[in-house]
Amino acid sequence: MFSSPQTFGARPAFASAYKSVGAATSIEGASPHKLVSLLYAALATEIASARGAIARGDVPEKLRAVSKAIRLIDEGLKAPLDLRAGELAQNLHDLYEYMIQRLTLANLHNDDAKLAECAALTQTLREGWDGIAEQVHAAPVTAAA
Repeated sequence: MFSSPQTFGARPAFASAYKSVGAATSIEGASPHKLVSLLYAALATEIASARGAIARGDVPEKLRAVSKAIRLIDEGLKAPLDLRAGELAQNLHDLYEYMIQRLTLANLHNDDAKLAECAALTQTLREGWDGIAEQVHAAPVTAAA
């Protein structure tokens, strides 16, 4: 009747495929502002997953979630910063570096307090970023001459 037995707690393949399609749909055609907003949301999710994993003693899940959170910061948020653009870009770069260090230490020492700190920083960044959405989307678009 069933094609293959599923182990308890395993995700069905269709759930992963559905999640991938949903993520791809969210990204297609999104503005740069929306993409950063999605990165902050994903970062918050991964930090929450790591915190839950620590509470459960699930080391592999903690490692996966922290690793993904670090990659989201390093490759998604920090890498595109133009450090020549001014003080704000440099400050964000430094904050992202700090968060990477805290996540690394949280992973190494199973330290929920460091994860909670990163969650709070992410929430603050996310609220600020989402708070400027109306201004960003209302800004006039100028054509290159």
